[in-house]
Amino acid sequence: MTILATELKAHTEPRLHGEAITSLPHDLYIPPDALEVYLETFEGPLDLLLYLIRKHNLDILDIPMAELTRQYIGYVEKMQAINLELAADYLLMSAMLIEIKSRMLLPKPTELESEDDPRAELVRRLMEYEAIKLAAQKLDELPQVGLDLMVANAYFEKIVEVQAAQVSMEDLMAAWQNVLKRASHFAHHKVGKSELSVREHMSQILRKLKAQNMMEFSALFDIEADGIPKLVVCFLAILELAREGLVKMTQQAAFTPIYLTINQS
Repeated sequence: MTILATELKAHTEPRLHGEAITSLPHDLYIPPDALEVYLETFEGPLDLLLYLIRKHNLDILDIPMAELTRQYIGYVEKMQAINLELAADYLLMSAMLIEIKSRMLLPKPTELESEDDPRAELVRRLMEYEAIKLAAQKLDELPQVGLDLMVANAYFEKIVEVQAAQVSMEDLMAAWQNVLKRASHFAHHKVGKSELSVREHMSQILRKLKAQNMMEFSALFDIEADGIPKLVVCFLAILELAREGLVKMTQQAAFTPIYLTINQS
């Protein structure tokens, strides 16, 4: 405990050039106004007026202008005496208060009995300022993010599933016409009788797709070996598989190659 107290004392003692100061220098000069403290701070002349009204419990709707003007000018002179730089708004408000006070002291002619109260504009400005100040105080009392509360943040990676473009009938017919055009280069005449089964071709196509997962449309046709009738049956088998929902035809965009895959859904 003694060691801790010694360390605290060493840290709190005033020092000059590393040496502890145990007494004030005899030639030390302290200006008379160096220890003056001005506690009240105001955001403008309206803030000062409102402070004076509330401090002395004055009625804001029936302001005693003589007393308020005296107190206001006293504060302004005090701020000038301690070398505070005053904004022009404070001096302008002093002139306005003196003008209102003078107008209230002057006798009113009979024909001007219905003249508006000289304090009306000042009262209106004070009430508006007080309402805004109270609203600002309520906003300051609300919890602030980063000071009174923290917002939980979480990062997640959003995976967007890209849907392939749907194959249109025009694109399908264009792909079929391309197969027929290529097959015409390998046309040959062969007399014979053969049994062509759409179901058998459907099974062959499914086996190819299971083996390779995805195939381009024209790759399902043996253009060089098969004749037009067999190509037609193969095409019908593809259409039947698509109709029954066993295969799915996709393409990246319009007029691009068509691909077939087994429909997993």
